[in-house]
Amino acid sequence: MIRKMIVALSMFISKKWYCVSLALCGVIFATSALAAPVKMAMVESLSGPQASTGILYLTAVRYVINSINATGGWGGEQIQLIEYDNQGGTSGASDKVKAAIADGVQVIIQGSSSAVAGQITEDVRKHNLRNPGKELLYLNFGGEALELTGEKNHFYHFRFCTNSDIRVKALVSAMKQAGVLGKNIYSMNQNYSWGLDMQNAILGNAPQGGYQIVGTTLHDVNKIQDFSPYIAKIKDAKPDTVITGNWSNDLLLLMKAAHSANLKIRFATCFLDQPGNLANAGDSALGSFVAHPLNIEAAGKEGDKFAQAYKAKTGHLPSYVEPQAVYGMMLLEEALKKVKPEAGTLNITSLAKALENAQITTPLGKATIRSADHQVIMPIAVSVVSKDAKYKVDGTNMGFKPVKVFTAEEAAVPVQASNKLQRPK
Repeated sequence: MIRKMIVALSMFISKKWYCVSLALCGVIFATSALAAPVKMAMVESLSGPQASTGILYLTAVRYVINSINATGGWGGEQIQLIEYDNQGGTSGASDKVKAAIADGVQVIIQGSSSAVAGQITEDVRKHNLRNPGKELLYLNFGGEALELTGEKNHFYHFRFCTNSDIRVKALVSAMKQAGVLGKNIYSMNQNYSWGLDMQNAILGNAPQGGYQIVGTTLHDVNKIQDFSPYIAKIKDAKPDTVITGNWSNDLLLLMKAAHSANLKIRFATCFLDQPGNLANAGDSALGSFVAHPLNIEAAGKEGDKFAQAYKAKTGHLPSYVEPQAVYGMMLLEEALKKVKPEAGTLNITSLAKALENAQITTPLGKATIRSADHQVIMPIAVSVVSKDAKYKVDGTNMGFKPVKVFTAEEAAVPVQASNKLQRPK
């Protein structure tokens, strides 16, 4: 009798333990089905003279990541954005990339400065060669130097901004059609890869634009505090239009010097929509042009919807580098939807391949990634500073009046012959 009781008790305990074991296995299986958190690094200029630009990139990236996380993140986990201040220099950026790798980051994001972009893309390329299966993805939101989709290009680099050829082509075409380009052009640019590209693009578009170059300047980047000597040089050359790729402090101070000297001349720019520029330039900015990825007024209802949604979360309307950064993150979001966790982790090569096929609709039209060189193909607007603009900026009575919108196909330029992108085997 005692023996039967012991056997029965044993069987009861075994069944109970079996059920508990099954339950534990279920918990473990459910936990393993969740993806590990995706870590992204913002390696950006968050202090120093370029911080005004870097903070705008950070604001735009946060805007989209917060939206992704609000709808479930990726693989059931929230995306983590870690901030690293590169202080505007290449050595600082390289050190921060190493720190990000040590912190388990898989995606590097940066925008301010083509020089910094050149350093980061090379760091990422070398890391990926040395660490197969542990690749990094580099999302370039603002490095517009041609070499980045040319001789320095690689599979894990994606550019979500324009380049000098796209910007100058749009400016020259729109301004010539409007009859305001003129015959005499002054080229004013920063002395590094981006500025040299701009100078070459200005020269290269001369036959189509029907103009001659009457003066050129290449100056140090973010080191000039007084641009009045350069303004005097421009005055002496008597150009109809100054075409410049200057950005951040170098454009702010250039416009301030033009205003102080009461220089009544037309500027054709890439970054005139940077906050503070029109306030610095005052009425001397009237009649100047910019080629940019978004003119809210030109986009009509879709533009207003996009802008107001952004303002509701950030406190200001999107401008300058923010639209292209938002578009890039939206393309990334679309790619993430196509990639499932592999052993609980994000496969970066699979993500890169999905990103090649991603597309979104911006307020101005469709945007895609060109798989041949990972250059974004998106619409570009050319606008003029006017008191008649619907949206005023910088607390002034001026804004950016749309002149012409180029579709993505119209704005695009061919893949460079120097493009070295090779797909993984």
